[in-house]
Amino acid sequence: MNTPQVLCAGILVADIFVPPMPRLPASGELVATNDFLLETGGCAANVATGLARLGVTTSINGVVGQDSFGDFLLQTLTARGIDMTPVRRSSSFGTSKTVVLPVIGDDRRFIHTFGANSDFNENDIVLDNLKPGDIFYLGGLLIMPALKSEGVARLFAEAKSRGITTVLDVVVPVGDATAAWEYLCNILPHTDLFMPNDEEAHALTGEADVEKQAERFLAQGCQTVVITQGAKGTLLATQETSLYADTYPITFVDGSGSGDAFAAGFLTGLVEQWDIRRTLSFASAIGASACTKLGCTTGVFNREEAERFMEEHTLAISEKSR
Repeated sequence: MNTPQVLCAGILVADIFVPPMPRLPASGELVATNDFLLETGGCAANVATGLARLGVTTSINGVVGQDSFGDFLLQTLTARGIDMTPVRRSSSFGTSKTVVLPVIGDDRRFIHTFGANSDFNENDIVLDNLKPGDIFYLGGLLIMPALKSEGVARLFAEAKSRGITTVLDVVVPVGDATAAWEYLCNILPHTDLFMPNDEEAHALTGEADVEKQAERFLAQGCQTVVITQGAKGTLLATQETSLYADTYPITFVDGSGSGDAFAAGFLTGLVEQWDIRRTLSFASAIGASACTKLGCTTGVFNREEAERFMEEHTLAISEKSR
């Protein structure tokens, strides 16, 4: 196994997708569908899968249970060329699982058990194999209760001191947004790239305007914030400038994992040291590709497919000085 260029740490989930349904069943009603899809899921697995498909060497730090779902995650992700040796198997929790219920013309429903992700803590994150210029990505923060704010801040500070780029993604739970914001305040000053979606950014900041959301995160100390907005495109903001990216045209099937696919495309651009516009365009193409098939990663482009898609479609990007 090659030395990883990106370490993906965070949530690992076994996803069970029900095919898109015209409606949810009524109480006591049986609705027949096509076959269910069992796939890898969770931020760490989705981003690592996207990176591997794009030719970037990656490893995962996370926790799964000592069960058949844990076996499935380890075997499937290893077969994709991802280094899974740092993954720990919990003796206290089963593997995290999600049932995804897509309804045509409506948003998805999720039934989830946190499982072994509840056991993941800062001692499970090992930076030893990373070198200056590599990337430490942490995804799913705020729904891993054993992962403490001070420990994450220490890891991010250590990574930055070693010349490693720090990237943070979150899942904001329903509840006390004030506590979530206070949790992040220790970490954002050590964060090179923060990647929430607009709903998460709204929950954290209380701001409805995406520019004001970005301003709050930048004021707290992160270097760059990228806020994905689904069909409305993406905002990338630094202290100096804002870039607004439109969306690529696709036939939409399922939006699961599109934000993680976007992150994989963006991190690929960082690894390759592309200019920011190319990176944003590439990430948008990878994010769009995830929406073309059922599942978080089944539709994600490889490098050749992405480059061909970008040759055939132009993404509008506008810029404004801050």
